[in-house]
Amino acid sequence: MRNWGQAAAIFALALTGIGAAQAESGSFFKNMFGGVGTSSGGQAPSLSGPKLQDPKEAYCPQIDVRDGAAAVQAFAGAAGDNSRLRHQLTFGQMSRECTVRAGGAVGVRVGVQIRALLGPAGAPGTFDAPLTVSLKYNDKVVASQTRRVPVAIPAGGAQGQASVVADELIVPADMAVGYDIEVALAGAPARAKPPAKSAARRAKPTPAEAAAAPAAAQ
Repeated sequence: MRNWGQAAAIFALALTGIGAAQAESGSFFKNMFGGVGTSSGGQAPSLSGPKLQDPKEAYCPQIDVRDGAAAVQAFAGAAGDNSRLRHQLTFGQMSRECTVRAGGAVGVRVGVQIRALLGPAGAPGTFDAPLTVSLKYNDKVVASQTRRVPVAIPAGGAQGQASVVADELIVPADMAVGYDIEVALAGAPARAKPPAKSAARRAKPTPAEAAAAPAAAQ
């Protein structure tokens, strides 16, 4: 039988930490990307962007978590009653790698750790986390990727974690400074809708209308 006192303590700490995950450099970064450095000669990036006057350095901002998308909770019944919580998915550590590409564009890879915690009404298993990584410029989405990340909690356990590195996303050269990196445990953010067509297509006439048209022309 699981130690629910310990699980409850872990869960309470997780609730207080929702939204507090931050991008980190150092060993976690190296582990996520297999020890490969950044465009700055093998060193992990700082949390602030590099000096803009050096064209060989890629601008690499801190990772932001989208408002309201720092956690996913599943309940056995109505949401909000923690005693009926099945499980909760939250962000752990994060890191990013930014590399200057041809023509001045920037390639961005993001690595995140996702944690799963059982609630009082939950049972061990594998849970899918809906992870979205987006690059934004002036609050508009430049590139985005969504995937489901399986996070397993073993039998007899109360928590589990998984790490994933998203595919590289490209920032165009004219947006290579001042863009934002955003992650979310949710679907992709809405993109701007294309402008409406100037003229709507004419509807096809019904058979009765088509038959009446020649008679009306006489």
